[in-house]
Amino acid sequence: MKAVAAPPRPARIEPVPLATLLARADARLIATDDGAEPAITGTTLRAQHVLPGDLFAALPGARAHGADFSEQAVAAGAVAVLTDEAGAERPALRDAGVPVLVHPDPRGVLGSIAAWVYGEPSLDLAVLGITGTSGKTTTSYLVDAGLHAAGLTTGMIGTVETRIAGERLASGFTTPEAPDLQALLAVMVEQGVTHVPMEVSSHALALGRANGTRFAVGAFTNLSQDHLDFHHDMQEYFAAKSLLFDGRSTTEVVVVDSAWGQALLTPQTVRVSTEGNDADWWATDLLALPAGEQSFVLHGPRGRTAEARIPLPGAFNVANALLAAAILDTTGVELADIVTGLARVQVPGRMERVHLGQAFTAVVDYAHKPAAVAQGLDALRARTDGRIITVLGCGGDRDTAKRPMMGEAAVRRSDVLIVTDDNPRSEEPAAIRAAMLAGARGVGPSQGGELIELGDRREAITRAVALAEPGDIVFIAGKGHETGQEIHGVVHPFSDRDELGAAIRNRLEVTVEPSPNVNVR
Repeated sequence: MKAVAAPPRPARIEPVPLATLLARADARLIATDDGAEPAITGTTLRAQHVLPGDLFAALPGARAHGADFSEQAVAAGAVAVLTDEAGAERPALRDAGVPVLVHPDPRGVLGSIAAWVYGEPSLDLAVLGITGTSGKTTTSYLVDAGLHAAGLTTGMIGTVETRIAGERLASGFTTPEAPDLQALLAVMVEQGVTHVPMEVSSHALALGRANGTRFAVGAFTNLSQDHLDFHHDMQEYFAAKSLLFDGRSTTEVVVVDSAWGQALLTPQTVRVSTEGNDADWWATDLLALPAGEQSFVLHGPRGRTAEARIPLPGAFNVANALLAAAILDTTGVELADIVTGLARVQVPGRMERVHLGQAFTAVVDYAHKPAAVAQGLDALRARTDGRIITVLGCGGDRDTAKRPMMGEAAVRRSDVLIVTDDNPRSEEPAAIRAAMLAGARGVGPSQGGELIELGDRREAITRAVALAEPGDIVFIAGKGHETGQEIHGVVHPFSDRDELGAAIRNRLEVTVEPSPNVNVR
């Protein structure tokens, strides 16, 4: 199991009596013999992160029950435990010697408990929640850029990084566990942060990680197939996303260019569209510019318009920019600052160019689901008369149904598709590649590009660069900003950006010979 770094905690915490949490959580108390009811000064669901005065959340898990770690938690200073009925019966907890709060859904109530312990920090912040299958990260960075242009102090919580007033922290989950999230928000309040763009994943909503957080804005990008290893079907996936719009968000902003977005609408919804639908925010006069930029005329409520530019290709990024503009407007950012921020944004690993003077274009992107792969390649196809050479893999221990779909989407839009490994995790890499290849081969040579299988990702990137001719585009998809590759439980250092840069530098210096260990269709 990978170690998870302990999140920061606020320096000042007002202790909360256990009786207060007991009443507000509507939990049953198993008291100690001495009747002690301690005050709580923190909370965590990881025994290794317990600090003195903590409430330890002993939650049921897929492989173990958190109650089995209660002895370790108490030894580290936990003064009370939250668990379910099954956890309360575990031997380690029966002999823990601290009060136990028993609740039928401890995970569901943990977010609210953590918020109460840390002083309900989201009430002192403008938390700007963004959900959807694709575009969460890019929209978050666009929003953050607009906030900075307006001179505001921001935090950020998402896939690439967590940031507190300019200080960068490593990001574990897209949305942290509930106690970690509330502690982060409390630290942000202490550090003078006022606005927090935050990616909100379907896992986080379904598992209650975002419970206890009040959102100034809840925003929706789009929905396409992903995470069906966790959600049973698309309806369940959508139902999880919809939880951001259950009343916890003061203002709701939705891209309405799909039936999923339409299903979220209320009379108060702020509507965004790139397809001419009835909307509060829309764009006209889209123009592709050199170096992957785009310009467009931004239209907003009350007849406001502005000429805007983003350093990102693709119509889907115009949708992200419109959504960001709508979010910023609801928080009081002026249109001029919105436009300035959009033009300045830098998004790690999202349609990110790697240019070292080579005669072809090289792009790294996080696209790791069928729709995102298709959108990225369509955007690149519109920018070149040359070939597109794509390197793509699929992650292990994730939605298996999307693998052939990704192979099909990529080969239809590429002149050369190199199927390689992504993060195979516990699975055999060859089996993952085989599923992708089956989808790609189903297209047929007349409708798809050349197909190459090369498992070693570094060799695959080198091969793509070696094949590139002037005017071509090399598209390295799937891992984006990531700096590791997980194989059988071990995370090996690996960066698509670094590997692509190294391959280009080598190509500029010497002639790269094709690898002999290649299977070609």
